Amino acid sequence: MIKYIKEIFSDIWNLLLGMKITMINFIRPKVTEQYPENRGKKQPFERFRGELVIPHNENNEHKCTGCGICMINCPNHTINVITNQITTEDGKTKKVLDKYMYDLGSCTFCGLCTQVCPQKAISWTPNFEHAVFTRSKLVKQLNHPGSKMEEKKVAAPAAAPKKEGEGNETNVQQ
Repeated sequence: MIKYIKEIFSDIWNLLLGMKITMINFIRPKVTEQYPENRGKKQPFERFRGELVIPHNENNEHKCTGCGICMINCPNHTINVITNQITTEDGKTKKVLDKYMYDLGSCTFCGLCTQVCPQKAISWTPNFEHAVFTRSKLVKQLNHPGSKMEEKKVAAPAAAPKKEGEGNETNVQQ
């Protein structure tokens, strides 16, 4: 009989210990987020991934070469890179980006695409408001119409100082 009474008091004590968090939150003042009103006041976290973008400069140029590594590494195929082959002035064929399609509705925001991009051509923005009425509006073309790949500025190699005896045609061995 004494053992039975001890078990009852032990069970009540354990129940009160379990309800400790509930009691603290019952007494604590309530805080309500006023989301639409304080939209500009809240800053997302530094590493927040809201929406994938291809940054363009003032000349409507981007860094994407159309290699497709981001498309290959995307776990659920939300990225579709469409390229064209063009012939340059010197007769070589070159792959250029035609469309960079991104399906925001099926993206898991894992960030693998930005990590594997060798050109660092894609990045995340903190935009998180994506409410639309149809899923087709979540498929976006990230490269701007008429944009082109940014030309890399290659500096001319600096001339190395000549050593003694270099550049003389008389020192050429035959």
